[in-house]
Amino acid sequence: MSRSEFAEFLVARRGRLQPEDVGLPAGRRRRTPGLRREEVAALAGVSVDYLARLEQGRDTNPSTAVLAALADALRLNEIERHHFGKLALGMAEASNCPSAGQAREEVGDTLRAVIDALHPTPAFVVGRWMNILAWNAAWRDFAEPLGLFDELAHGNFAYYLFARPDARQYFLNWDDAADMATSALRAAQTRFFDDRTLDSQIGVLQQMTSFARLWQQHRLTDYRTATFRIAHPVRGEVEVEVETLDPAADQSVMVWLVDRRAARQPGLRLVNDQPRLVNE
Repeated sequence: MSRSEFAEFLVARRGRLQPEDVGLPAGRRRRTPGLRREEVAALAGVSVDYLARLEQGRDTNPSTAVLAALADALRLNEIERHHFGKLALGMAEASNCPSAGQAREEVGDTLRAVIDALHPTPAFVVGRWMNILAWNAAWRDFAEPLGLFDELAHGNFAYYLFARPDARQYFLNWDDAADMATSALRAAQTRFFDDRTLDSQIGVLQQMTSFARLWQQHRLTDYRTATFRIAHPVRGEVEVEVETLDPAADQSVMVWLVDRRAARQPGLRLVNDQPRLVNE
């Protein structure tokens, strides 16, 4: 993990906080958004000069106590604290960490059997770059009308969300889906710090204004679970509960539980339970 990533996170988080968020008076209108550096330093019990060195990447070895104090001062939640700690650890030890190796794009027979066994529940395998690697018939039935298999999606869930204009029309809570995808990529970049292909993928996405804005904010959500509200062109408006199995792995299974409440109604089937051959 580059030292700039840790520094950028500090600056971005300070910029997102308002004085009233930390119990300070709002005072006069500020020239720049967020808290002043001296305010965060006072809240964390560190010197302004030391915080400046951290934010500028000139100090790369903050103590555990300092990290905890900064996390409190910046009002980080549990997910953000975990990420903050990993950034600090990576900043100090990246040069000594073994390579995470190349990403595996080939899905093994066992993992394919898992997603096939989940039928008729839609499920697919996603790689560390958010590439869609394999799927069962139920997920293809549901995802294909949304354009996830179109050429413009590039076989990548994040690219689909940010590159396709109609993704916002289908995903009624598009902001939540975008936060989830961005957070997953941020976590992957932290773990697979030497994956140049991942860096390249993020670079391509940063050419898109909506992604670049979220990425710059260093926003983090729980990318393992989510609820999507989807205006499906065939099935109408449905609620999809998403659960990611083994999200820290190189390849993860994402399960889409489609409108479970509606599926309990007699005579209503949202997913065809007739098995079909699965193609990549």
